[in-house]
Amino acid sequence: MTTTVLGAVALAGSGLTAGVLLAVAVSLVPVFLSLPPRSYVEAHKVAGRYFDRFMPPTVLLTVVVEVTLAVRTGHLLYAAAAAAMLGVSVVSQFGNVPVNRVVKALPAGEVPAGWADPRRRWQRLHLYRTGFAAMALLLTIAAPVSL
Repeated sequence: MTTTVLGAVALAGSGLTAGVLLAVAVSLVPVFLSLPPRSYVEAHKVAGRYFDRFMPPTVLLTVVVEVTLAVRTGHLLYAAAAAAMLGVSVVSQFGNVPVNRVVKALPAGEVPAGWADPRRRWQRLHLYRTGFAAMALLLTIAAPVSL
């Protein structure tokens, strides 16, 4: 695969990741925060079902392509973009995903008494990974320009 094709794949992957995460941050998170707990849990379960199929493979493919570009070109900006995308994955897997598992495990209906609402924590973690994704996108854009 040529460097040009790999660059296009990296740009698409980082762009899609940043775009999806930004859209979630500015649209879905405020909706989640405004819902009563029972409705939030139901909505979170439905939304997660679809994001879980798309986001992890997109992020991991982009990391692999960015690393490949860094090795092929010797350009540190591609390596930094790969590190930023890896940051998305680390925050997701060790921050958001454990919260998602707790929410998905709740039974249908009212949340249990004393339920520790995870929405603000999830939002904070989501903003971190959105920042990593935006950084990866900017680095991916900058890399071929600075060659």
